[in-house]
Amino acid sequence: MEFQADEHQHVRYNPLKGEWVLVSPHRMKRPWSGQVEAVPSDEIPEFDPNNPLCPGAKRQNGEINPKYESTFAFDNDFPALLEDVPSPPESSDPLFQVGAARGKCRVMCFHPKSNVTIPVMSVQEIEEVINRWIEEAESLGKKFDWVQIFENKGAIMGCSNPHPHCQIWASSFIPNEPRIKDIYQKSYYETHGRPLLMDYVDKELQKKERIVIQNDEWVVVVPFWAVWPYETMVLPKKHVLRFLDLSAIQKTALADIMKKITIKYDNLFHVSFPYSMGWHGAPTGSKLKEDMKHWVFHGIYFPPLLRSATVKKFMVGYEMLAQSQRDLSAEKAAAILRNLPDVHYSRR
Repeated sequence: MEFQADEHQHVRYNPLKGEWVLVSPHRMKRPWSGQVEAVPSDEIPEFDPNNPLCPGAKRQNGEINPKYESTFAFDNDFPALLEDVPSPPESSDPLFQVGAARGKCRVMCFHPKSNVTIPVMSVQEIEEVINRWIEEAESLGKKFDWVQIFENKGAIMGCSNPHPHCQIWASSFIPNEPRIKDIYQKSYYETHGRPLLMDYVDKELQKKERIVIQNDEWVVVVPFWAVWPYETMVLPKKHVLRFLDLSAIQKTALADIMKKITIKYDNLFHVSFPYSMGWHGAPTGSKLKEDMKHWVFHGIYFPPLLRSATVKKFMVGYEMLAQSQRDLSAEKAAAILRNLPDVHYSRR
């Protein structure tokens, strides 16, 4: 029997994190009788005076939002990280290590209207979001070693407010995910003399097996080592270290690529597609003066939906106790996304 990646189980290596993922494509044939989610409602009001993220609305701390007409960022009213806190005492016990954790948490609204999401925004509006991300990253990056920009979209991903927004957490420490990526990217660079992700981009452009969309500056692929069913990675075609390094052309092209990939997502199951997404680039703060040429700025989308708008992938059991497992090949997922229309289903 000849091996076929779309049919036969196998494992794939993630060189960014030193991890393996089990690919079991045949599992898509099994019947599903587990949890079924409610179909998200598309009927979200344009403005809700009781929504604390809307222009002119009152937040939980009593502050009144300005009547903003583009993006709006403010300090999180319920932050996970604070700047002025005492440090824990040092521990000499190797089993009970603690460390200081300081930071700042921000919330950023993408648009004044609650019923507008990235795929239905204009490229110019998305570019305004990108510019604000860069402003926030630059400001926080002067003080903190890591600035994590991320968006949780949809109730399935734990988002409790439908207004289009993201969060920005800046920390005095480098979190686990980027810390591990830093180690493996640096090791690859020391061995091969090239950034890992730039070599990866070149090879994906040659193979054309997992590309979803691309333009002159960016390419979106379902990573060879993807874990989530329709996970994608946004990669630059030219080496960039951080958000701050993007040229005007790259920013406009990034806005274009973000609109296109999120349209593909929404068109998959004709629903406002839930996901967690975020950006990774070279560390900041005290790391700004260090040599970080092994880093490549990139974005990641982690959508949970697997079979339909109501059936998601659960990361439990084997995934929690052994290693990640996915139910369709990266190539199959890329082909499905690639062949979807480029016009949003609500606009056709």
